[in-house]
Amino acid sequence: MANLANNAEIEPIVFSSDQIAAIRCQKPVLGLTHGFYRYPARFSPQLARTLIEAFTNPKDLVLDPFCGGATTLVEAATMGRKSIGIDVNPLAIFLARVKTQPLGTKELGLIRNWTNRTSALTLKHHEKPSEVKWELEGYHKHLNDQTTWRVKKSLELLLAQVCELPNTTSQAFARCAILRTGQWALDGRKNIPSVKEFRSQFRDVVAEMLKGMSEFTDTLRNFNSTKVPPICIHSSASEIHLKELIKEQDAPKLVLTSPPYPGVHILYHRWQIHGRRETPAPYWIANELDGNSESFYTFGNRQKHDTNVYYESLKECFESIRAISSKQTMVAQIVGFSDPKKQFRRYLNTLSDIGFKEVIPLLSGSNRQGRIWRNVPRRRWYAEQQATLSSSYEVLLFHRLG
Repeated sequence: MANLANNAEIEPIVFSSDQIAAIRCQKPVLGLTHGFYRYPARFSPQLARTLIEAFTNPKDLVLDPFCGGATTLVEAATMGRKSIGIDVNPLAIFLARVKTQPLGTKELGLIRNWTNRTSALTLKHHEKPSEVKWELEGYHKHLNDQTTWRVKKSLELLLAQVCELPNTTSQAFARCAILRTGQWALDGRKNIPSVKEFRSQFRDVVAEMLKGMSEFTDTLRNFNSTKVPPICIHSSASEIHLKELIKEQDAPKLVLTSPPYPGVHILYHRWQIHGRRETPAPYWIANELDGNSESFYTFGNRQKHDTNVYYESLKECFESIRAISSKQTMVAQIVGFSDPKKQFRRYLNTLSDIGFKEVIPLLSGSNRQGRIWRNVPRRRWYAEQQATLSSSYEVLLFHRLG
C-alpha cells in the first residue's frame, strides 16, 4: 500500500496481504521494551508499526488516548514520530514512562550492578518494616498468608534498595523489574514460587529488560528518531482537549488506540491471587496510588449489565478526541464486544452521532470493502454474555471527521 500520510483525502484505504497479516499477528508481545510488563489487552507491535507507517510520516504526531501498555508510544518513538499517551490508570502511565525513557550505557551498567548486589540478599537482611501506609490502605491484601508472605517480603526487600540507584529514571526501571517479577510470582499462579525461584526470576527479568532497553535506545539512535520523548499524561480521555500540553501540538495525524470494550471487564488494576482473590499490590510496587474499582477503567462493572453508562463515557471521550483532531486525522481503534449483535451497531452510531465517519478498507486486489477482524486467543477477562461470540474477537475500525 502506498503511504497515505500526505493525502488529504485518505479514502479508499487499501491494505496489502502482508499488512493484513501484520495486523492480525498473534505472536507474543516482545522486543524492545514491550515485554516489561504484561498489561492486559495489549495489541501487537506489528499492528501498531503497520498503521503508523501507513498513516504518518516522521515527526508527525501519534496519539493514544487509552495508552495502556504503551505499545503505540514505543513503536512511534522508534519510527521517529512524536507521540502522546493518555490513560486514566496511573499504573499504565508509570509503565509508559519507563518503557519510553531511554537509558544510557552508564545507567544500564549501574542497574546491572545493583541487581547483582540486591538479588544476593536474603530475607534475613530485611530489617526495614513495610511502609505502614501501604498496609493500612489495603495494598498488601492477600499477600500475608502462609504461601505468599515470603514473596511479599522479597518484594519489600528489593523495594527498600531502590533508593540506592542514582536517579528517578533508573529507580523507576528497577521498580518495573520488581513489578514484572511480582506479576510472574503472584498473578494467576496456583503454585507460589519459593524465595530462591523468585530471586532467580528477578535476575532473569532484569537481564531481559536491560537487553530490551538497550535495543530501544540503539533503535532511537540508529533511526535518528525525534529527540522529543513521548508525552505521558495521567488523565481521562474525556479531558484531552483541556490539556495545555496537547493544545500546544498540531492535530495528530493518527489516533491509534484500544478503548474499553462494552460488556468486557478487564482487571487493569489488580492481580489475582489463588484464583480470584484480588490485590492492588502493583500500585504499591510502582509507588502509585489507586483505590478505584474496575468500573473506573472500563466504563462499567461486572455487576451491572446496562451499557448505557459505557456509551455515555465513550461519547465524552471521543468528543474530546474530536476537539483536537483535524480532517487529516485518521482514528484507528481496536475494539471487542461481549455481544457484537447488540453492541456493534450502537458503537458505530455513537461515533457517527458526534461527527466521525467510518472508513472501511478495500481488500487488496479487489474492489470489495471489508472490516478487519482479529482473533486474540488466551485472553483473561470477564464478559457479561458468556454464550455469545467470544470477546477475544476484535475489529479494527477506521474513522475520520465527516
